[in-house]
Amino acid sequence: MAKVPSAVVAASGLVGGYGVARWTKKRQLGGAVLAVAGAAAAQQWRQRAGGKAAGALSAAYVAAFAGSHPLAKKVGAWPAVFGVAGAVALSSWAVADRNGR
Repeated sequence: MAKVPSAVVAASGLVGGYGVARWTKKRQLGGAVLAVAGAAAAQQWRQRAGGKAAGALSAAYVAAFAGSHPLAKKVGAWPAVFGVAGAVALSSWAVADRNGR
């Protein structure tokens, strides 16, 4: 089975969590998507880059989620979500996925 890069998992969690919350009108369901993807990405980060890197990337994931809310007031909801998802994906790739472990 092909490995899905942690950058894709993390970005999908942010975009998918928002999309599910918006389209179902159930924030808790979107939060569940966000949490499951975040946990899966954190597990990959720990395996590929170690505990400290996983902690830092997990903090970045949570900060991106939190930061997307005030950013959305300035640029709109979808641009904010895609922006923070891209930032987390880039960070994840640089720290955990780049070496192809």
